[in-house]
Amino acid sequence: MKRTALGVALLLALVAQLTAHSSDDLVYGFECRNGVCQKVELSEENFAKAISMPVCRLFCGSSIGTLWPKPTGAVRLDTLMRQVDISFIDFNVNGTARQEKLWRAAEDRFMDMLDAQIPNRKILALGGYRMSVNINTPDEPTPARLTLETDESYTLDIDTDASGHVLANITAANFFGARNGLETLAQLIVYDDIRREVQVTANASISDAPVYKWRGLLLDTSRNYYSVKSIKRTLEGMALVKLNTFHWHITDSHSFPLEVKKRPELHKLGAYSQRQVYTRRDVAEVVEYGRVRGIRVMPEFDAPAHVGEGWQHKNMTACFNAQPWKSFCVEPPCGQLDPTVDEMYDVLEDIYGTMYEQFNPDVFHMGGDEVSTNCWNSSKPIQEWMKKQSWGLETADFMRLWGHFQTEALGRVDKVANGTHTPIILWTSGLTEEPFIDQYLNPERYIIQIWTTGVDPKVKKILERGYKIIVSNYDALYFDCGGAGWVTDGNNWCSPYIGWQKVYDNSLKSIAGDYEHHVLGAEAAIWSEQIDEHTLDNRFWPRASALAERLWSNPTGGWREAESRLLLHRQRLVDNGLGAEAMQPQWCLQNEHECPIDAYDAQA
Repeated sequence: MKRTALGVALLLALVAQLTAHSSDDLVYGFECRNGVCQKVELSEENFAKAISMPVCRLFCGSSIGTLWPKPTGAVRLDTLMRQVDISFIDFNVNGTARQEKLWRAAEDRFMDMLDAQIPNRKILALGGYRMSVNINTPDEPTPARLTLETDESYTLDIDTDASGHVLANITAANFFGARNGLETLAQLIVYDDIRREVQVTANASISDAPVYKWRGLLLDTSRNYYSVKSIKRTLEGMALVKLNTFHWHITDSHSFPLEVKKRPELHKLGAYSQRQVYTRRDVAEVVEYGRVRGIRVMPEFDAPAHVGEGWQHKNMTACFNAQPWKSFCVEPPCGQLDPTVDEMYDVLEDIYGTMYEQFNPDVFHMGGDEVSTNCWNSSKPIQEWMKKQSWGLETADFMRLWGHFQTEALGRVDKVANGTHTPIILWTSGLTEEPFIDQYLNPERYIIQIWTTGVDPKVKKILERGYKIIVSNYDALYFDCGGAGWVTDGNNWCSPYIGWQKVYDNSLKSIAGDYEHHVLGAEAAIWSEQIDEHTLDNRFWPRASALAERLWSNPTGGWREAESRLLLHRQRLVDNGLGAEAMQPQWCLQNEHECPIDAYDAQA
């Protein structure tokens, strides 16, 4: 009788709350049955054991709960939850006096993520336990900077003392590892919409480290312009899934939207408008916004092809906006630098200088793809220069011209980098094929970014020579694929659309074979011919999350094992302001494992 009376009292209290807040009526809860969270209608009989979906999914049927990406080390999550008073969460950061500003920004972001889960502060239940987040890292003598040598691992331990005080201890070698631990902690704090409380796992232990060092997204901001706000939104999504590299393809033949201090004519002539320029202040803001979120922002200046707008009146280009364009380039407008003009390298030096000053890159991307020998061969001055060198006008001669350009341009990069010999990335291209790769590209200096298919035999030839690679195979990682043609009818060149399942199962080991140790990681790309900031989010998300788990965890299981977690994770992306594409009807989210077509085949 007492238990029944208590149940009635709890139910009456709930009804009273629901009546008072009719705009937020709650009818359903969840119960864990046979490792699956099942939706149940709340009643007097089941109210005491019914829990919210986020709490249920945290513990039911999986040892890693809803964590995304999946941790690579040992995970222990106890089922006890504690209510947290979010006004009494304090941070204690040890050994990072020189990173005070960085950590203050990271703490503010952490609290914003908790806020994003709460639908209505006015109905949040009062009370809860105090929580302390203790960050343990060595004192770092220099400003935090992500490099290829950075240790991004962390351990997270959550405990509760006798008074109910929740203690979360994060231990890492540096800011970036500790930030990853903080990201995981945020996923263990959920909003219970039945009790209207913020709750945290009372006891947990996680050891975690990424499998791949390079986990990135590429965004092309030349073909269509993206506001700084939309770029920041992308960086926020990346931080949520521990992606660590934003590859900024800033310029191309279509527009030159970057302010170069010594060459203002580039953006004045090359930007779509003077409102669509990335100023020095904009770049600094994006770089720091990324750093707080554990992300390197790496610039690319693509050359010698993919230049045009902004270079008018310099007499330093060939085939600029030439027609018919299909004879000189892969899409309009055409344009390539003229490697025979000595003064052109001075302009390059100023562009590189701006990028090094603003981005301080640990790795620099020099582009190098889709060079057209027809373009150069259409230029009389280039032909005359080559003849003076006693060169012919055959393909091998133009490859020699390309090699000349790459050598001269690299010298200017090294000059602005004060001789530090930054690792250089180049796209797969004619220059990375035999025999030219051996003649012009040193494997100790160059990293090759693969954009051909995952089964291209040329990839193995590159790996055999000792080059490190970054994988962006277009058949799995070009997120602009799938849409109407824009220079003709039909579909665009790399259709069909690539589903998240293919992204998730895109194994780098399968691509590299015995040379997997040469794979730094991968990037997904958005080339912006048919995408702009208004359609950006649903092109990246949640497919970029699938990539993130592949790169952080390199899971042995396939996409089906991850599907229910990704559904819930997609909701987290939306809660944090990202317009992530819907994967399934919401009914499937609330009715776990009921939607797959073969869900009940084993029982038939």
